[in-house]
Amino acid sequence: MTTSRRDFIRAASLGGASLLTASPLFGTANLKNHGIALVGLGQYAMGELAPALQQTKHCHLAGLVSGTPKKRAHYGSKYQIPKENIYDYERYDSISDNKDIDIVYVVLPNSMHADYSIRAAEAGKHVITEKPMGISVSECDRMIDACKSNGVTLNVGYRLHFEPHHQVVAHLGKEHTLGAPLYLRAECCQVMDDPQQWRLRKALAGGGAVYDIGIYCIQVARYAMNAEPIAITAQEFKTDPVKFAEVDETVTFQLEFDSGVVANCTCSYNAHGHKLYIAYSKNNDYLEVENAFYYRDLSGSINGRPMDNILPVNQQALQMDAIAQSIVTGNNTGISGAEGRQDMVIIEALYRSLESGNQRIKI
Repeated sequence: MTTSRRDFIRAASLGGASLLTASPLFGTANLKNHGIALVGLGQYAMGELAPALQQTKHCHLAGLVSGTPKKRAHYGSKYQIPKENIYDYERYDSISDNKDIDIVYVVLPNSMHADYSIRAAEAGKHVITEKPMGISVSECDRMIDACKSNGVTLNVGYRLHFEPHHQVVAHLGKEHTLGAPLYLRAECCQVMDDPQQWRLRKALAGGGAVYDIGIYCIQVARYAMNAEPIAITAQEFKTDPVKFAEVDETVTFQLEFDSGVVANCTCSYNAHGHKLYIAYSKNNDYLEVENAFYYRDLSGSINGRPMDNILPVNQQALQMDAIAQSIVTGNNTGISGAEGRQDMVIIEALYRSLESGNQRIKI
């Protein structure tokens, strides 16, 4: 079925998911309900993922891993997790013997993603790791190899692939309903108040704003263009060299695509703003999304016409359900280890640009 530009704008304005994934991504009949163990019980794991697992249809919270006894006791009781499914890090590898746990979701500091993902794969468990997948391309390669060798799947927590506004963006990139993309501007910024936050320690985080939130800008540029960038140029700025002594505070970067289009991106740990703007070639069409990279409360418009009837979704629940279904169906989630690796290829090129005095780096 061909969707006209006028029909698309109307449908997206009245509920963009109707053109994309109003129905589940995969068939739902007779699929196993997979048990997920969360590794690392920090704010994102217990503030977002654990509650989301109360809404999922194809997976459930089955295990917890933490080095903090109080967290193990508190969350084990709150979510009624059997004691034998609650682990400290010393007992982590014995998870291999636990048939209640099918998937391990690594929600640890970035530098620990590779180690705990590889050990999960060696335990025979499917793996989800938070973004960034690893802190280097070589780490990503080791993770991919470990999962392949052990016959398990590897996915990255790219929740926005399941958010309706971003699905509209991806659809436009593939179908060119509004014409080809001509320009993209993405801004993902938040204030890092706590000077003791692990994300400010290079040994744990790998990098600063780029690794944590700049990766969202890279992701949206790739699926908005339905293409891979061919070059990158980056600039770094610091207003607080004490707090950000080890990692980047604010980075702007330009991704070049073979079509000649440039994606102009900004990420910062010392500002506010989550915005997306894309211009298209037909009739000066454009799309805007406010709160573009939030967990919730996104709002979008096409040519100034609000996408009012897009219903809110739980991004994390949809993400984990899609992964759980894919284990049975073999369908591509779109957020595999290969996707995470490609982001790290781009991020490594970005840092080479910074190190070279802002030179243009081919990817």
